[in-house]
Amino acid sequence: MRTFFGLPLAALGLLLALPAAAQDQGALDGRVNKLEREMRAVQRKVFPGGAPNQVEPQITAPTQPTDIPGSPSSGPLATLTARIDALESQQQSLTGQLEQVQYKQRQLEESFAAYKAATDARLKTAEAGALPPATPGAIAAAGDTSTDTPPPAATRGPGNGGGTLGTPAATPAADPARAARVNAIEKPATGDAAEDGYTYGYRLWNAKLYPEAIAALRPVVQQYPKHRRASFAQNLIGRAYLDDGKPSLASREFYENYKNAPDGERAPDSLFYLADALTKLRKTKEACDVYGELTDVYGDKMSGTMKADIAKGRTANKCV
Repeated sequence: MRTFFGLPLAALGLLLALPAAAQDQGALDGRVNKLEREMRAVQRKVFPGGAPNQVEPQITAPTQPTDIPGSPSSGPLATLTARIDALESQQQSLTGQLEQVQYKQRQLEESFAAYKAATDARLKTAEAGALPPATPGAIAAAGDTSTDTPPPAATRGPGNGGGTLGTPAATPAADPARAARVNAIEKPATGDAAEDGYTYGYRLWNAKLYPEAIAALRPVVQQYPKHRRASFAQNLIGRAYLDDGKPSLASREFYENYKNAPDGERAPDSLFYLADALTKLRKTKEACDVYGELTDVYGDKMSGTMKADIAKGRTANKCV
């Protein structure tokens, strides 16, 4: 009788234990599945383009059957063990990849710091040696035989308190024909003083009235340094000096435009024309350095035409 009642009780205990075991098994499976999803998310973050040769894209089930009755490795526990081993292997691989990325990043930072130091030293050398002060003696020593000084800046006309730029003060009125050419240039009046000053200076430069163009453009640089046209204006001042046969004065304007506003829209052009001015001053080494600076800083932003012109300039100066 005791045996008869003991068997149902044992069976009942077994039936009650099975749901608890199944519940524990389900909780463990859920935790492992969550861990697998997180690992795949890390893979996508570290290797957005995929890296099949380094880390497998996902965890695969064991290829060998693990549910053979009587086998010591059979059952859910063996499957979970295999999955956890795979996760640990992937984690180690990802850790190694992250360490490599961090090491390469440190190398890039060190290379950039070294490049910046070399660039600053190169520009200081160019400023001290290739770009002498704009005095008659220094200009003559640099190879520019002209002793003309930069024309004075444009003045603000009477009653122009609203920001309109006045008439250039350096107009050589002694030549009536030249004065007539200057008077024939239309002055814009859009209400944007910087834009109007640059447009007027550009028209004067296009008419080959270089001193007048410089006088019109100078106030744009001095009075509106944050305006986008300031970069255009100083670059055009340098080009006016260059076209007027004054490469030493031109080189100063180009260098200052790049130095003061390297993100300006005409900063790359200023570097390019700086190399041209240095070439005209027979400073080929400094010109080659400027070509290198231009390519290093603005290589991705340059047009195909500028890249071709740089290649020609480097060939002409026999740059290494």
